[in-house]
Amino acid sequence: MNGTTPHIAPLQRAERVRASAWGECVLYHGAIYTLAPHQPKVQALLIRNGRIAAAGDSADMLRAAHPQAHKVDLAGRCVLPGFQDAHVHLTTFGLALMAVSLEGARSLEEALTRLRQGAQGLRPGDWLQGRGWDDNLWPGAQRPTRHDLDRVVPQVPVCLASKDGHSLWVNTLALRLAEIDRHTPDPPGGQILRDAEGEPTGILTENAQALIARVLPQPGAEALEAAARRALAEAARLGVTSVHNCEGMDRFAALACLEAEGGLTLRVWHMLPREALEPALALGLRTGFGNEWLKIGHLKLFADGALGSATAEMLAPYEGRPDDYGVAAMSTEEIYDAVRRAAQGGIASAIHAIGDAANRRVLDVYERVSQELGPLGLRQRIEHAQLVSPEDMPRFARLGVIASMQPIHATQDMEMAERKWGPRCRWGYAWRSLLRQGARLALGTDCPVESLNPLLNLYAAITRRRADGTPTDGWFPEERLTLAEALEAYTAGSAYASYEEGFKGRLTPGMAADLVILSEDITQGPPEVLLEARVEATMVGGAFVDQG
Repeated sequence: MNGTTPHIAPLQRAERVRASAWGECVLYHGAIYTLAPHQPKVQALLIRNGRIAAAGDSADMLRAAHPQAHKVDLAGRCVLPGFQDAHVHLTTFGLALMAVSLEGARSLEEALTRLRQGAQGLRPGDWLQGRGWDDNLWPGAQRPTRHDLDRVVPQVPVCLASKDGHSLWVNTLALRLAEIDRHTPDPPGGQILRDAEGEPTGILTENAQALIARVLPQPGAEALEAAARRALAEAARLGVTSVHNCEGMDRFAALACLEAEGGLTLRVWHMLPREALEPALALGLRTGFGNEWLKIGHLKLFADGALGSATAEMLAPYEGRPDDYGVAAMSTEEIYDAVRRAAQGGIASAIHAIGDAANRRVLDVYERVSQELGPLGLRQRIEHAQLVSPEDMPRFARLGVIASMQPIHATQDMEMAERKWGPRCRWGYAWRSLLRQGARLALGTDCPVESLNPLLNLYAAITRRRADGTPTDGWFPEERLTLAEALEAYTAGSAYASYEEGFKGRLTPGMAADLVILSEDITQGPPEVLLEARVEATMVGGAFVDQG
């Protein structure tokens, strides 16, 4: 490349490459926020071999660059460290982009209309699959049934994941293929919902979903790789440069194939599912094993279910349901055994906990393991931490447990939370309270449960409002973060959660050149600038990545 100075727009069409195409690159005349306390804002970055070589004034960086370095005039645009989503389901997101979407359906009939259209062209032996339904949005909030599906798609089995991923909605044919009937017992940690006569309604929650998974056709390696590519393109479009991926080992294999081909355009910290723990230990794998693009991360476990499915495990019953405390997906002893076994082998744990009872149980386990094994340098995590008793909040900092949270959940869930948790919502999604108590935060989206868009997530974090501006004062506004705090948790905080704070998360010399160029300076003006800003280019490892 010569030393020409392109505008930003052509960068969006740059060829997707992993290694730097130029060896050396200068970004100058920008508003570059490094997130480094000693040098928080600079005009220019000198990038060499995928790392930040220097940061400072435009004139100084241009003089320091090789004459043939690629030069990019930012024309005052905003540059931030790349967003690091601390909780996604990457390949599932790609598959969702190719499946029937029920996201945003405001009624049962709207969902059924989409399914009727999606079933066109299916043949006997096919399955109709989709995701994203949320009956909490429907009038009356009455759960759908298999009979609703039988009305519109009787000819093929139907399997539909709920928005939160903790319930399946299936038709009668799917139940028959899975051999689920009135005599089928609920599996531990799961429920087969039943009608007044004891017949399955077509809704299966938590571990009961595995009964359908046994007969559900699974995507092959090629389909998973294709789905991953779709997700990677969307991530590049949104400025996401790293993800912590909560998926199974078949997904890991697909990502490993892409990595071997040089096809990963973001960095992946891949969680281990429970069933992979013993094979991983037998191989001597530890948290952090891998390279700069794909690493083995935490052991991922589930303590409870979700708010939307009313399976989050509670210290007190759900509002208006005096006998309903939610679901314990694993017993305390099961969690303890897995966490201790993993810790002995150098594997940290990341445990899904939504309800206040589940969060307490997980903290109890982490404390017990720490007391028994001593300091091992493991960065244990709780994923979501949506409702934490005030008594338990100081324990995050005391035990060194990272709170991996998703701000956009709060704004999407607030009406549902008010109905199901009542006054306890004051301590729901309490990022500010946890931060004040000294906890470390790592922010993400739980995509595809919510949008992967970091700017929407940041807006939720600093306003506790939806994109339409409601509620005007924010939902429990005392729990808002500042933009600086939210950016820190979305970049350096997530890097810390993956043991990589010395490699990425700030734009300082020696760090990875993972960054995002925005059309607007989101640090200036009202929070609504986050809704107006566009990602104009995404750089990973010193190279601009294709946006699809």
